[in-house]
Amino acid sequence: MRAIILNISAWAILPFMDTIAKYLSAELSFFQITWARYFFTVFWTLPFMFFFFRKNLKWSENLKLQIFRGLTLLFANVCFFYSISVISMAKALTLAFIAPLVTTALSPFFLNEKVGIKRWTAVIIGFLGSLIVIRPGLLDFNLATLAALGTGFSYGIYLIITRKLHSTDNPLLTLLITGIVGAIIASFLVPFVWTAPTLSQWSWLSLMGIFACLGHILLIYSLKYADASKLAPFAYFEIIPNIILGYYFFSDLPDFFTFVGLFIIISSGFYVYLREKSLVKI
Repeated sequence: MRAIILNISAWAILPFMDTIAKYLSAELSFFQITWARYFFTVFWTLPFMFFFFRKNLKWSENLKLQIFRGLTLLFANVCFFYSISVISMAKALTLAFIAPLVTTALSPFFLNEKVGIKRWTAVIIGFLGSLIVIRPGLLDFNLATLAALGTGFSYGIYLIITRKLHSTDNPLLTLLITGIVGAIIASFLVPFVWTAPTLSQWSWLSLMGIFACLGHILLIYSLKYADASKLAPFAYFEIIPNIILGYYFFSDLPDFFTFVGLFIIISSGFYVYLREKSLVKI
């Protein structure tokens, strides 16, 4: 029960980071906001880990894979922050929920896992759910919806890499390296889009980093008490505070087709999860 509470708490906190990012995107570049997300995450995370988890921070056994993992998450964040600067947070997150389906589709090629016809069917149905949300050919199909799908695709690859690293590197080390990689790469590019933030904007950017830091630390603590596979379905809880915050601050309420697509994507994701769980028992 402790693991579930910690996990749900993390997914309740992380949408506040997205809300701040969307609010600031009206005046700052989405890429500058992405840079701040990484910079302040490392800024707040590093002292916490140094004082409380210093003994656990052993050097990575697969640094190249760690760097690639950081790059995939950076790309996912860039895509997501761009998408929510244009479309609603709920719609962007709904499309990003294809990540577990992408992981399932790619796992035979990168993890040598067998994916049967039933799970392939779930992946296809989940993709159809995303098509319902974006409705190709209609006016609301744009670059922002493609970016949201890019978020899900990149995050799906990120999950595959995380599975590979799970047996070799400490999760705390993985979190720290991922943040450092994102901060360094973004620092080289952010000068091209830099706009000097006001004191108020700096405060919001710093707070965004705190929410990111706190959310991910809660996720790490939840994994201490339960396996990742058991906690995976609770990630869908994120859509609830996402919708509430989007409506309260931006008057964004998902339309009927978004809710239908969300239901199909989540149902497909749950089926894949239950299928994998049943196969593990066998």
